Amino acid sequence: MSLKLGVPSKGRLMEKTFGWFEKRGITLSRSGSDREYAGKVEGIDGVSLILLSAGEIPRELAAGRIHLGVTGIDLVQEKLPRWEQQVEEISQLGFGKADLIVATPACWVDVESLDDLDAAAAAFRKTHGHRLRIATKYHRLVREFLTDAGVADYTLVDSQGATEGTVMNETAEAIADITSTGETLRANHLKILSDGLILQSQATLWRSRVAKYDEADKAVLSDLLDRLS
Repeated sequence: MSLKLGVPSKGRLMEKTFGWFEKRGITLSRSGSDREYAGKVEGIDGVSLILLSAGEIPRELAAGRIHLGVTGIDLVQEKLPRWEQQVEEISQLGFGKADLIVATPACWVDVESLDDLDAAAAAFRKTHGHRLRIATKYHRLVREFLTDAGVADYTLVDSQGATEGTVMNETAEAIADITSTGETLRANHLKILSDGLILQSQATLWRSRVAKYDEADKAVLSDLLDRLS
């Protein structure tokens, strides 16, 4: 048996993760073509590399099918209820940084805060006869955040891509999404509420609390964490 390490399978997240491990004397590489989802680990024995989408890694950690995984804080907290019981944060990697925020049309001059959004949502329902729509793919995190803030009279509509465009396309009145620079928000005439920061995310190395570890795995894990710290 070997310790299974799950890493994003493509793009800048994969490249930057490979680079982060490389700086610590551990070389990760993809085996064969870009279509293969296996890789190899050099510089430490007893670790195997599994290439997965960033969105799959929280599920695989929670199921115990991988021992370690690199994915965003946003994905772990969104996809895993009571995530602290299922995974342990080992290290934030310093890249893939983005904020999960609530944004409304820039032209809503009277809406600057969550209290304003709550008032606008109540007025919207009274005027239009249905709830104000907020487009997002982060249903759990957004619902908990808005509930804690006392915002009511809204409904979440699912958006798995180009969320910033939903307001312009009139499929939503507001959004809750990840942003790193805010440029796409501005291009779509949206503004972040003054107290609309839900979560700050970045790429993070996690350990599964539910995966099985034999004595050899525990020794490898201890060695690996020493090397990475």
